[in-house]
Amino acid sequence: MPSADLKVTIDTKGQSKFTGRPDSITERTFTAQMSEFTDITYEVDNGLAWITINRPERYNAFRAKTVDELVMAFKRAWASKDVGVVALTGAGNKAFCAGGDQKQRMETGDYGPSTSGLFEIDSLHRVIRDIPKPVIAAVNGLAIGGGHVLHVLCDLTIAADTAQFGQNGPRVGSFDAGLGSGYLARVVGEKRAREIWFMLRRLSAQEAMEWGLVNKVVPAAELRNEVRAWADQMLAFSPTALKVLKQSMNTDTEHFLGIGSMAYSTLQIFGDTPEAQEGINAFNEKRQPDFSPYRGK
Repeated sequence: MPSADLKVTIDTKGQSKFTGRPDSITERTFTAQMSEFTDITYEVDNGLAWITINRPERYNAFRAKTVDELVMAFKRAWASKDVGVVALTGAGNKAFCAGGDQKQRMETGDYGPSTSGLFEIDSLHRVIRDIPKPVIAAVNGLAIGGGHVLHVLCDLTIAADTAQFGQNGPRVGSFDAGLGSGYLARVVGEKRAREIWFMLRRLSAQEAMEWGLVNKVVPAAELRNEVRAWADQMLAFSPTALKVLKQSMNTDTEHFLGIGSMAYSTLQIFGDTPEAQEGINAFNEKRQPDFSPYRGK
């Protein structure tokens, strides 16, 4: 039988530490791959897989490598018989995820190298939706930009009372015109989705719950215990029933994935324009962007 307590953490020197004993070829292969993780950690505890973005010095913003590792971790949780529920969170107490790493984008013009040569953000969005197990976003701080999209895509969101939610794309010359906007409108309604995107409204945890973005708000110190309690309740249920229910609820919004792919193609082209560059330059120079020359087109 596979080990039920295989755990991987990253120590203060950035080295992977393993506990538990992988007893199958699949687990040994994955353990080898996980030994190269630098941007996330993966831990399984009594049926609950914790996937943690581990870049607190960048507010857990993701680069291409982060996305690769997240996709791999979700696929591992999908395949593992030891996992019934997945929790996604961020390291530290400041941020769940601040979206794409804008410093990386400024330094290299993209989000850095990836295993495939592609920035696999669409794959990450899809695997969060498609994994046939409930996914809980444990929002421990800022959930902004692409990080906000990640929590929206999770099946459930439990937030610390210190969490904040919002978008940032139009300020930095970016957007998410698929799941991040169309599906968001299904979650909170058209008017509020437009307010989030057009006004870049920053919401407190309590406001996010009132808007339907969050299922429950708890004191920050109780966040992990609350996620544990929700996971334990779902772990008592039929995994097949939960899988089919999730697939059924996804069906109505599946078309947003296609829209998102088309929008991402547009975003890649837009990213090279002077307008988009003004956004990213202003962000890194800590000033207000001047988009006035690009109105009226």
